[in-house]
Amino acid sequence: MQTIRKREGFEGQRAIVLPKKILEVCGYTPPVNALYITDIGFYPRAAYHYRERPNGISQNILIYCTEGKGWLEVPTGTYNVSPNEFLIIPADMPHKYGADEKSPWTIHWVHFKGLQAPYFGALLSRQFKEFVSYSPFLDDRIRIFDSIFKALESGYSLDNLTYSNISFAYLLASFSFPEKFASAHHTLEKDAVDTSIEYMQHHLDVSLTLEQMASAINLSVSHYSSIFRKKTGYSPVVYFNHLKIQHACQYLQFTTLRINEISVKVGIEDPYYFSRMFTKIMGISPQEYRNKKG
Repeated sequence: MQTIRKREGFEGQRAIVLPKKILEVCGYTPPVNALYITDIGFYPRAAYHYRERPNGISQNILIYCTEGKGWLEVPTGTYNVSPNEFLIIPADMPHKYGADEKSPWTIHWVHFKGLQAPYFGALLSRQFKEFVSYSPFLDDRIRIFDSIFKALESGYSLDNLTYSNISFAYLLASFSFPEKFASAHHTLEKDAVDTSIEYMQHHLDVSLTLEQMASAINLSVSHYSSIFRKKTGYSPVVYFNHLKIQHACQYLQFTTLRINEISVKVGIEDPYYFSRMFTKIMGISPQEYRNKKG
């Protein structure tokens, strides 16, 4: 059970909670099962942000504060958190944390699991002796975080999961070994599938046919479907539905919109069909998701 003092979101916030079925895939698929993200987000100036979990949770938690202040309470004591400090909470450890009332923190946060998660937790906390540590601000670290978020935001293909979670290990290394952290990153030219996914993301509020998706990048339906499935492991329609449900999760988590209103916002006119699709993909109903994350 967790207690949250503020239900509303924070202006500019972003968050992704991976579906249960995707996490099951992560749990048994090498190399992802070594270390994988379950939740990830960014909360700017998160006034009244507060979490209390008397029994902890099954994931490890990393929170990186870039501005403002916050605090952490674990069984070993209470710690203040300042800019350019990160906190690590091992799985199953009881904890509380929150934003400073006068200067609320801006945070990048990740929940993670995996076979190697305990090792990374021990590394980041110096064998569970330091739960809050300083690490100098590095632009490249934020760029890696953003690239991980963007990859997961683009869907849950095995390529995206593998890339984001291998990158996540690199992100964790930037906190443990900041002096050794490399900063070489290159922007790659988008291919047809990347362009199609970007097109989908810009049209989440409407219903697109397979023909419309293929036409948008000037390919035949058969060729488009073939290259899309080859790269992502999913058909374009299934992938598009995953993006819609991911977007719906944001509305459920950060707004008070009714479920039928959210359904319309993600281009699904029939709220009952939306609820069935949501439940199939996320493993729980929209209302259960809102209650769980609210």
